[in-house]
Amino acid sequence: MTQQRVLVTGGSGFIAGHLLLQLLERGVPVRATVRSLRREPVVRATLEDAGATNLDALELVEADLTDDAGWAQAMEGVDTVAHVASPVLPGHVEDEAEVIVPAREGTLRVLRAARDAGVRRVVLTSAFHAVGWGHAHDDHVFTEHDWTVLDGPGVDAYAKAKTLAERAAWEFVGSEGGGMELVTMLPVAVMGPLMGAEASGANRIVQRMLRGEMPGLPDVRIPVVDVRDVARAHVLATETPEAAGTRFLLSDGPALSMREIAAVIRAHLGERARRVPTRRIPSVAVRLGALFSPEPRSVAPDLGYSRRTSNEQARRVLGWEPHEARTAVIAAAESLVARERAEAPVG
Repeated sequence: MTQQRVLVTGGSGFIAGHLLLQLLERGVPVRATVRSLRREPVVRATLEDAGATNLDALELVEADLTDDAGWAQAMEGVDTVAHVASPVLPGHVEDEAEVIVPAREGTLRVLRAARDAGVRRVVLTSAFHAVGWGHAHDDHVFTEHDWTVLDGPGVDAYAKAKTLAERAAWEFVGSEGGGMELVTMLPVAVMGPLMGAEASGANRIVQRMLRGEMPGLPDVRIPVVDVRDVARAHVLATETPEAAGTRFLLSDGPALSMREIAAVIRAHLGERARRVPTRRIPSVAVRLGALFSPEPRSVAPDLGYSRRTSNEQARRVLGWEPHEARTAVIAAAESLVARERAEAPVG
């Protein structure tokens, strides 16, 4: 295990927070970027609440993906960069450039700074959205060899941003990287214990169910991965020599339907899940709603479709052993209920 410093971008984020926690547990000296150092007390308190005991090994620095300032200093003395930070706006957006441009340009900004500093390896957090969108709905099993078809059906701005940013990263390292290694991570929908006050990633699905904000359950199915497993895969990608130049699809098994997710939550939370919906929403109603509203429009193309995935490469090369997807759903639900109880007014 390397003891050389690792830089994690977007240190206040969901995946990044769990990655920081695991690196600190392993005694790895870590530097993390935040857009403003005013966030430092919150980041440290969040990690402490999550059980971090080695916070003296953590340094926070200020750097923003939209600005060159701070990146050269952030890279000083760094062996490996885990570039996790990226805009996350799935679904419909009015101006796709607001998502695509900062994702692509921010990735290139980090890669240039890493190359100039002599960084050995960059582990880039891409997404399954760079793999499995825009394809025909058939029985194909998606692997790291697949790329999202940008002009295919159902491709939103987030999928375009992730795809274009990752492709730009591979092109840069191939032509201008100067021997720097690149590894990219492709997690499916990420759920698990909260890191911080806000629900992020696919945890928002669980949150909406628990709050009764979802009127019913459409026939939508998503592959899910536990955030702790995603963080673990990133750690392994920093340490495994054979990972260089490789994409890794991170999934925990078959896609879960909204009905299955809701049933898992109700089974484990009982009365605390009383607002979780049980009613199905017919697909014809979702398609009708898609004519008038962005939210049903974003899911209508995937009604009844389960994307199949293979995590064989991550298992074989990294020695990665993920938990079953349902553990991520349960952990997310428990964490969200605990957070809302803690924030509830007394008396």
